[in-house]
Amino acid sequence: MSVYDYEYTSIEHRPVSLSEYRGKVLLIVNTASKCGFTPQYKGLEELYQTYKDRGLVVIGFPCNQFMDQEPGDEAEISEFCSVRYGVTFPLSQKVEVRDENAIPLYGYLTAQKGFRGLGKGLKAKSMELMLKGRYKDGFEDAQIKWNFTKFLVDREGRVAARYEPTVEPGDMTGDIETLLSGGAV
Repeated sequence: MSVYDYEYTSIEHRPVSLSEYRGKVLLIVNTASKCGFTPQYKGLEELYQTYKDRGLVVIGFPCNQFMDQEPGDEAEISEFCSVRYGVTFPLSQKVEVRDENAIPLYGYLTAQKGFRGLGKGLKAKSMELMLKGRYKDGFEDAQIKWNFTKFLVDREGRVAARYEPTVEPGDMTGDIETLLSGGAV
């Protein structure tokens, strides 16, 4: 199996098979409009604009599972993303990315690259405290913990890396360039 075996519904309600992106490098991210990490939309769009001609596709998956931080409908989400952050990369309809109602794509992504912590620094530590309180024994499981968890997929459809919300889009540039050049991360 690969990421190409999955599909999603676009924010415009069109079915999209990920096989349409065969041979591209994908950056798949669950997003929200009212989150402390929402400004990452700007960095995601910058990555998309910088690398789309070399084969990068960013795909946003709006999700309202984390403290109701994506309450709008598809039209509101689309307008917010384009007006506030100039987003031109593809977006899905609003989805769930964890627990029993997670879309199959996210079950696959998290099975391929599990959770390995939030990193270092004050932001990571404070987020870790909040999430340990929220998930208790489930804190260490592979599931998505919060908005703006990012998965980088190579040109063969293999999940190459997972980045937690505390990782800024610009911090992934080296890995993206490596995959675009045919290397492995």
